[in-house]
Amino acid sequence: MYVLVAYDVNTLTAKGRRRLRKVAKACEGKGQRVQYSVFECSVNETDFARLRIELLDIVDPEEDSLRFYFLRGPREEVVEAHGRDSYLDYHGPLIA
Repeated sequence: MYVLVAYDVNTLTAKGRRRLRKVAKACEGKGQRVQYSVFECSVNETDFARLRIELLDIVDPEEDSLRFYFLRGPREEVVEAHGRDSYLDYHGPLIA
């Protein structure tokens, strides 16, 4: 499944900046950063469940925002990208 993870973490405090780093690190392990606070993740249901729990444990619901968008279908059919797009398809050939 393809999931878009978007987050906005309040960084006005040191705790907020730590939460931001933790959220980014958790997402980096499961997907590719496509914008500063947006990751495209190709995960199975178990990996998504683990990521969701990890992220919900990190964010402060009073201060931060976390959203999951479920992309139905292959990336090339559900994503239209313009401008700089450094996405790497790990499921296809890695040599071009």
